[in-house]
Amino acid sequence: MSSEASPSNVIPTPRKLLSRKQLRKVPITIHTVIVHSHSALHDQYSWLPDVLRLKNSIVGHILGPVLTVTLFSAAIVYAHDKGKPVTLTNSVTPLLAVVVGLILVFRNGTSYDRYYEGRKSFGSITSQARNLVRLIWVQVALPPSDDTTGKTPSTDITPLQLRRRKSDALKLVLSFVYAVKHYLREEDGLDWDDYAGVIPESFLRSQSSRQSRRSSVSMGYNAVSEHGSNAVDSRSASPGLSRSASTDGSATPAATKRVRVKRSSDNVPTTRSPLIEHSAVDFQAYNNVSMPFPLVIAHEIARMLFAFRRDGLLETVGPAGVNTMNTTVSNLVDQLTNVERIANTPIPKSYGIHLKQCVTLYLFSLPFTMVNELGWATVPIVTIVSFTFMGIEGIAEQIEMPFGLDESDLHRYCSDLKEEINYIIEKLPEGGVGGYGWDDGEGDD
Repeated sequence: MSSEASPSNVIPTPRKLLSRKQLRKVPITIHTVIVHSHSALHDQYSWLPDVLRLKNSIVGHILGPVLTVTLFSAAIVYAHDKGKPVTLTNSVTPLLAVVVGLILVFRNGTSYDRYYEGRKSFGSITSQARNLVRLIWVQVALPPSDDTTGKTPSTDITPLQLRRRKSDALKLVLSFVYAVKHYLREEDGLDWDDYAGVIPESFLRSQSSRQSRRSSVSMGYNAVSEHGSNAVDSRSASPGLSRSASTDGSATPAATKRVRVKRSSDNVPTTRSPLIEHSAVDFQAYNNVSMPFPLVIAHEIARMLFAFRRDGLLETVGPAGVNTMNTTVSNLVDQLTNVERIANTPIPKSYGIHLKQCVTLYLFSLPFTMVNELGWATVPIVTIVSFTFMGIEGIAEQIEMPFGLDESDLHRYCSDLKEEINYIIEKLPEGGVGGYGWDDGEGDD
């Protein structure tokens, strides 16, 4: 037996690095993992590319104000060169800088807290939706066929019909997440492209049936009409209550009452959704109040769980399984309330206005205190200082509302969840069909 160790038995000692000769004996797979791991760690951190990057930076947002301060400082330096008395003492500016710095730190911290809490709450919504989808797909099943006690309800539902009902339930859970996204953005109605293929047709038909029985109601949640979306831009709404025009031109409360959108954005869909082309739905069943659409979907999910229990489709999991599903629905509503609270409680406008006034006062006073000693060097220094201060405030303004329309906002979360649920429906197996017996809570029969 050869005394030389085989390549597969070469194990690096922890006290020293491998020599080149030993490294050649290491299996190619391990060597590849080492090289790839080193390359991945090396590519994770970059400095100079981020310094020179303009996309996704705050430069475009603050370019105008920074240029204004730069031109003003250049004018002060020019006046100083012409012999004008434009110098000021440098004893007050440091005190103002301390105050401005403290306000900026508090402003940035408060905005990031809102951003973090909003994303955490929406992440909890995604987590609860995943749990509910899994429970419905696995635990909703036909009742056991070998029951001899007569306690298990009988049903005429076929496996194909059950699968269709479960698919609608999963899509309804997905619709809740999409509805929360549009609700937080104050985008009313169903005339949005991403609703296509998400909201189940059974839900639309049931709402149409209820509307036909309540056609005498003249005021309510006008989410969608046969004339298209009734959503209007929130900029024309009165403070504290957004309005949406009904088909006759009268104003009615919008579904997303009290919720303000991140910066002024057009909430009217530019294209007509294929979902609305095939089903003219007019939600006017919620009298005299604007019912948030996510709560309507949560109500429908609870009704579907009740129907599953009534039809004997949850007998294999018993009351504990039913309570778990209902608790998950309650958790979805709780998280909806959390994100609604964040959207309804923005940072006071007076705080942001006062901060900008203080920053502007400080930046416009800098040239007067620096021009006597630095001359034209004052211009680039003031530009750098204004870029730093205004950039911090601009970042805080961008992240204070975590439910906006930026690339890093909620669209990716909803799209990923949609792919997961579609994969569950198409690829993953359902729960057993009456194969696990039934426990009536009275012990072994």
